[in-house]
Amino acid sequence: MIQLIIRKGEPADAEGLERIEQACFSVPWSLDSLRRDLEENPKALYIVAEKDGCLIGYVSVWNIREEGHINNVAVLPEYQGKHVASLLMSALIRVTEDSGVKSHTLEVRAGNVAAQHLYEKFGFRSVGTRPNYYEDDGEDAVIMWRIGDPEQREEES
Repeated sequence: MIQLIIRKGEPADAEGLERIEQACFSVPWSLDSLRRDLEENPKALYIVAEKDGCLIGYVSVWNIREEGHINNVAVLPEYQGKHVASLLMSALIRVTEDSGVKSHTLEVRAGNVAAQHLYEKFGFRSVGTRPNYYEDDGEDAVIMWRIGDPEQREEES
């Protein structure tokens, strides 16, 4: 397994995040959008994966009334399939739940079955679709939700 640093993202990471966006998405977030989110959005949290001083992946979430709205999960193509996304998701869920988030939601391309399987491993379940959600090709999005940690819920009962 590769050695990584998993840490909270900061404004200085914006250019590295933009490189990941451009490598992973057909409609990437702009550098300005990333900077604004990192610097000005008190609801935003970024968790980044760093290898040898370079960002190779990240996950971003907005905490909206105890719900974690996951915006992006992205790993550079050369590091995909090496459990980087799993490490990022695990860190994100741990940190957000520790700060009071009780559920998480995200949209994922209907055709991105690998990502859907990853999210299912973390307790996400499909609850519906958003037809023609993606502006680049009109692909549908699968809406997925995760309602807390089932073991934690049992302990709290």
